[in-house]
Amino acid sequence: MYLKMAKREKYMKKGLKWKIVNVLLILLFAVSLECIPVHAAKLPALKVKGTQLMNAKGKPVQLKGVSTHGLSWYPQYVNQKGFTYMKKKWGINTVRLAMYTGEYNGYCTGDAKNRRLLEKRIDKGVKYAAKAGLYIIIDWHILSDGNPKTYEKQAVSFFKKMASKYKNYSNVIYEICNEPNGGTTWNDIKSYAKKAVKAIRSRDKKAVILIGTPTWSQDVDLVADSPLKGYKNLMYSLHFYAGTHGDYLRQKAQAALDKGLPLFVSEFGISDASGNGALNKAEGSKWMKFLNKNKISYVGWSLSNKEESSAILKSSSKKTTGWNNKDLTPWGKWLLKYFK
Repeated sequence: MYLKMAKREKYMKKGLKWKIVNVLLILLFAVSLECIPVHAAKLPALKVKGTQLMNAKGKPVQLKGVSTHGLSWYPQYVNQKGFTYMKKKWGINTVRLAMYTGEYNGYCTGDAKNRRLLEKRIDKGVKYAAKAGLYIIIDWHILSDGNPKTYEKQAVSFFKKMASKYKNYSNVIYEICNEPNGGTTWNDIKSYAKKAVKAIRSRDKKAVILIGTPTWSQDVDLVADSPLKGYKNLMYSLHFYAGTHGDYLRQKAQAALDKGLPLFVSEFGISDASGNGALNKAEGSKWMKFLNKNKISYVGWSLSNKEESSAILKSSSKKTTGWNNKDLTPWGKWLLKYFK
């Protein structure tokens, strides 16, 4: 009898041990799940057909979002909470990362450490966007360099690296030259674009690529006469600031569309072209009507608290997420109405 009881006690203890082990394993599994980053559903890859941006099912897509200011000046706005907040509360589906090439701490004027830092900021931006369910535009933001051929070798190397890194990210779009200016011709831009597009396509066969156009990305009608051939999923940048650019530029845009050129407004505002001055809401409304009628995607400049008319946030706002109405400039309030 004693032996039987001893055996039973031994088995009960053994059973209790296994229960404890099982509970511990369950707890460890639950903790491990919390440590795994939860990503939004993978965004559908986009394609270009005719003048229209489309999803995989062939339905028209209109991207709407905001552009950061220069990543060297305002890096704080590239953060997960901010991206997720704008997606949920503002209703955007796109963010543009403006990486200046020639200005202060530009990619081509800063040192190797600065280039690594900018690439790291882009990497965070791409991943934050993917998690938030946003498309992201990697923008080679030429400005004072004027002609994209100025830093052509650096651009080719940069886009090879980016396309290799993000070829499996369906949310990435490449913008290869922000605003060619200073008398740069379409022939110059086209020569550069052939090399930059080839660099991307050597790594990524399908991502949408935006190509800048002459005169600060305005002369889209000239480009329509001689677009880049031999590649799919290319679009051409049209930029406007409603305080300066009115009906004459919409006529140029319409002429380009009539010739079959796909347009993407990767930067715009309703101040004057300097990014400052009075807001022209009436002309801005005409532009929005034109963009919506033609299902043209648009990205507003800029997600920053810079003290100028084209900043979305007031200079007094120090928040990097969770903005309320009091944090927004008149331009910011106007723009957000079109995202809803």
